[in-house]
Amino acid sequence: MAQYFSVHPDNPQPRLIRETVRILRAGGIMAYPTDSCYALGCMIGNKEGMERIRAIRQVDDRHHFTLVCRDLSEIAHYARVDNRQYRLLKAATPGGFTFILEATREVPRRLLHPKRNTIGLRVPDHAVVTALLTELDEPILSMTLSLPQHDAPLNDPVEIRERLEKQVDVILDAGACGLMPSTVIDLTGAVPEVVRRGRGDPRQLGLE
Repeated sequence: MAQYFSVHPDNPQPRLIRETVRILRAGGIMAYPTDSCYALGCMIGNKEGMERIRAIRQVDDRHHFTLVCRDLSEIAHYARVDNRQYRLLKAATPGGFTFILEATREVPRRLLHPKRNTIGLRVPDHAVVTALLTELDEPILSMTLSLPQHDAPLNDPVEIRERLEKQVDVILDAGACGLMPSTVIDLTGAVPEVVRRGRGDPRQLGLE
């Protein structure tokens, strides 16, 4: 049965953040809020957690995770970023964007796109995520909390509890989030490509 923590969306209680991170470090997975929608997350090295999240989502290993990072310096630890990419990332973070970049050797191979050696990374603008990342001191391995029978991501923490309390280890209730996942932008080519339109507005980055 999952732990259920009601956390303040702007000033999350340190005790609840510490306990959540303790559960993650013990191999747990969580449902947690972001600036776009609720997501499922675990630690990077948690292989079993990865498979549990895929089982909840009912997706195979072709569906990739995102590394949720604290800031640009952490992104640069896990992805190769040139000056052009850095300027765009600086304009878009924190915010509702996920960026596809060429991965560094710090990223475990099981997390990479099998043919492209790329990884998705983002820096959400949400106080709960910031507190989790600060306490955890490494990125969160994350996937949007969408279920096969739903057209949109789950948004109501009470419904998340009803559906997933036996499948996750901790649920962080910070109230309703949005219903749109992040906007995905591929930065690996000569020109940035909008792969999926979501919460982040590509026009603020000069993209259409």
